[in-house]
Amino acid sequence: MRRTVNLLVNNKLGVLNRMTNLFLRKSLNIEYLTVGPVDDDSNVSMLTVVINLEEDQVMEEMKNQLEKQVDVISITETSSKSLFFSKTYEKQ
Repeated sequence: MRRTVNLLVNNKLGVLNRMTNLFLRKSLNIEYLTVGPVDDDSNVSMLTVVINLEEDQVMEEMKNQLEKQVDVISITETSSKSLFFSKTYEKQ
């Protein structure tokens, strides 16, 4: 089953590397990865990771590991049935 994990993280050097290494240590293949700033004035980025995972226990362990990271602000998991639509709006 595909799992989508959204992470709000501090936008600092090396954060993406540390997050993806956590998935590597659990032998999880990242199918999709998207990273972008939340807004122009923030030092926070949204990291969206999609993985294919059969066991719920592995996902819970993964979320626990991510929560321990200093630069992770919040974690949300979304079902694969949800659709995401995003628009970029220019500040006027």
